[in-house]
Amino acid sequence: MKVFIVIGHAESQSFNGALFRTAVETLQAIGHEVRVSDLYAMGFDPVSDRRNFVLVKDPNYFKQQIEEMHATEVSGFAPEIEVEMQKLEWCDLMIWQFPLWWFGLPGILKGWVDRVFAMGRTYGDGHFYENGVFRGKRALISLTTGGPDEAYIKGGFNGDIGAILRPIQRGMLQFVGFDVLSPHIIYAPVHRTDEDRKQLLAAFAQRLHNIDKEAPIDVGMY
Repeated sequence: MKVFIVIGHAESQSFNGALFRTAVETLQAIGHEVRVSDLYAMGFDPVSDRRNFVLVKDPNYFKQQIEEMHATEVSGFAPEIEVEMQKLEWCDLMIWQFPLWWFGLPGILKGWVDRVFAMGRTYGDGHFYENGVFRGKRALISLTTGGPDEAYIKGGFNGDIGAILRPIQRGMLQFVGFDVLSPHIIYAPVHRTDEDRKQLLAAFAQRLHNIDKEAPIDVGMY
């Protein structure tokens, strides 16, 4: 299986960093091919504008979707964007590793989506959801939260975690055709003991051993 892992965390020694290394090492050890995008280490620029392109459709007025469709037709994406798109197209499974920030993706990861999920190349012309460009591929979001699990239930302090994640799982991943696996959520790792964190990493590795056998979830249930 070909696995593409994207991490959006500035500190390599964080628990997100540990989850990322666990995923890479575990998947490679059992024979899967792994490619990664460590966005902070890459210095990835999350700002989406004309720098996404090396060719221009309309030099007088910038509309990103028009330029994306043009770039799709004429191979006009900037090299750093083209590389990321090719990783998307290469993989069988994509994993996003990130801390939940303000009920969503960290800015650098959201900006990666803004720049890489380009109209024409990754969606559009009837290619949405079950007819999406990436149908047959699967995606897993692996994330940490600052608060405990009881804060993320219906009626809890922050509300239902499924509802919080739906814009990511439905509005981004399923939108372009990915089948979505059950999210891997570590609640409040900063408040756990070192032994707890070791066990959580071991549990993640165990899950990854069988990730190719997992069935997708119905995000609409959330």
